[in-house]
Parts: sequence; C-alpha cells; structure tokens
Amino acid sequence: MVKVEITKDLTKEMIKIFGKKKTLELIDFFETLESSPKKGKELANVGNIVIKELKYTSFRFYFITDGFKLKFLKIDELKDLVLKFVRMSKKKDQQKTIEEIKELLKKLGYGGFEK
Repeated sequence: MVKVEITKDLTKEMIKIFGKKKTLELIDFFETLESSPKKGKELANVGNIVIKELKYTSFRFYFITDGFKLKFLKIDELKDLVLKFVRMSKKKDQQKTIEEIKELLKKLGYGGFEK
C-alpha cells in the first residue's frame, strides 16, 4: 500500500497561499499518487531516498520516498511505501529548494521532515 503524507509546515504554507478549499483540492491531487506512485519527475537521490516533484500551475511540490522500492517494484508489489510531501516553490526558487531538501536529508535522513 502506498501512503501519501504532507508535513504540517507545508500544509500551513499551502493554506496561507491557496486558502483552505484549494489546499483540500491539492491534497486530493497528491493522493492520486496512491494509485500511481511513479508519477512526478525525479530530481535527485540522497542515498536510497529519491526527491521528486509534481507541478501545479506555477508551483512545484517536492516529495521524498524510498527510491529502491519505487524503481524496482511493480505498482501492485509496493507495500508500505510512503510518499512524503515536504516543500513547495515557484520556478525561480526551484534549485535553492532542492538543495535545501538534499542538505536536510544528508544531515538528518528521512526523519528530518516531521509529519
């Protein structure tokens, strides 16, 4: 089973920018990954953790997951895969945001992002 998680900080930021109604729509959009977990563009790897992005209008939403499971298992074989949405940015801040995520992963690992 694939599970989608969104950090509290990201949820607060989304509400501030999009409002509650649009944030709920975005969460529904993110949850489509439960049935199609290979969606999104792969940006980087830190150890066995992969950083991926989903685009929504002019925003990019970044999530992390277990790269080994995602790459080598078929969708129906995926068990206990967690896709954790951790950050968002506009196109102009994309590289800076990706570097921040990579640094946090290097220092603290997957647990560096609270639920």
